[in-house]
Amino acid sequence: MRRFAIVFGAALPLLGASGALAEDVLIRVEAKRGTEVARSAAQGWSERFDDVVTFPLSDGWIGIGLGPMPREQATARLRQLRSDGQVPGDSFIAPADGRRLTQVDSPTTPDASAAAPEPVAAVPPEAPAADTGPVAAGTPGTPSTFPQPAAPEVVTPVEPPAPAKVFLRLESTTDRAKAEEMLAKWRETLPEAGLWTLPNGRLAIAFGPVEEPTGEAWLTAFKAAGAIPKDAFLTSPEEVGEVAIAGSAPELAPPPATDAARPAMPSLEDIQRALRWAGHYDGAIDGKDGPMTRAAIAAEIVRLRASPDTATAMAELTRRREAWRTEMGLTELQDSHTGLALPAPMDRLQFDRAERALSIYGPKDGSGAALILFSQPGGQQELQDLSGLVTALGWVPAPTRRIQKGSIILDGRNQTHIGHAEGRVVDGHAQGFVLIWPVQNPEEQRRLAAELSDNIARFAPGAGEAVPEIPAIAPATEVTTQTGVASPATP
Repeated sequence: MRRFAIVFGAALPLLGASGALAEDVLIRVEAKRGTEVARSAAQGWSERFDDVVTFPLSDGWIGIGLGPMPREQATARLRQLRSDGQVPGDSFIAPADGRRLTQVDSPTTPDASAAAPEPVAAVPPEAPAADTGPVAAGTPGTPSTFPQPAAPEVVTPVEPPAPAKVFLRLESTTDRAKAEEMLAKWRETLPEAGLWTLPNGRLAIAFGPVEEPTGEAWLTAFKAAGAIPKDAFLTSPEEVGEVAIAGSAPELAPPPATDAARPAMPSLEDIQRALRWAGHYDGAIDGKDGPMTRAAIAAEIVRLRASPDTATAMAELTRRREAWRTEMGLTELQDSHTGLALPAPMDRLQFDRAERALSIYGPKDGSGAALILFSQPGGQQELQDLSGLVTALGWVPAPTRRIQKGSIILDGRNQTHIGHAEGRVVDGHAQGFVLIWPVQNPEEQRRLAAELSDNIARFAPGAGEAVPEIPAIAPATEVTTQTGVASPATP
């Protein structure tokens, strides 16, 4: 069995002596995660090439390449290898400087373990001093008879090499007009993208530059989210060619340097709530790892750009949601009249009154906000009746309706406010809420509606459960707030 032989340390002086180290590069052909997987893949490559090397990347990934060799030789060789179909189409040239290279023995290479030990240079014995007779201690110009301390070794600090830079190449064309149309489209989601003229004359959309480990991690993240083509790949600055329309360097967070630097993954329920808060998830809060949850996580990683690592990105998202909840002043509201509890922005609301199945909280200090809770024994018909009342009072203006068995959702707006109502049949009760919010803050309203929807729960029987009928509240009794939002005031 062939084994990996560490040759970089031995080869370094030789390369340095020739003056070619700074110019040498590798042809990157593949990357694998895990030592054994990379070892097996590299041995397969060594059956075709006698200069296969491996080198660590980040997050457990190991690169596989050919070389090192001068850049001009690598460029010509890569072109020929691609033409002959001997390497993947996304192979690219990467600097060799600063990498810890491990050469992979080819089938004809002798076992490294059988190599002769490295010879040790002989040190000539110290010549005996001439007999000059007795010498007085401390006499100038005479050798001391006592052992002298060795001179301290001077260590010159070596600056670590800068990480290699790469581009994410998205797609290419030969038509300049089409290339500019493609660039405009890509900049809607990747505004830093630019247009490059490849060495073969084609025009390519590219995104970068970024450090290679960061580029590898984000290439995977972007593909998982469907944000870039499946055949997008990394390429070196030399391979991407000359700038046709300049882009800008993207700000992409690097992956965690070590497993210890990766935070604990939040629970799936917390992730789903945070994803709904962010506007990227419309499924159930059930803690199940389904396709909707995975797609939403991938989309949020790309949007947030906090990290290509799932645990890191989701921890940051949940942190942002908690910071927003604190900023909004959300506190637990337990409404004894309906028996419902939910987080509410109580610094913008104040209790108005309870009426049959309704508990009404109007605007506080001219906030233009209102919250109505409702609960009564019943089912789908009671939900229908409640939705009719909500519409008649203008709480949800000209609503669009989403009606399913056991649930109704209404959404609408006018010049002054946004209305959102949700009702569900839960344990024999028709219950839910209506949120009224100033039209100037639609993002705030959407996030708050998601918080109410995901966290509303029954904590006690409602005081009005013995009276199932819904009160008749005439629209004419409404009171306009300071901001013009219709408030369900006392009839």
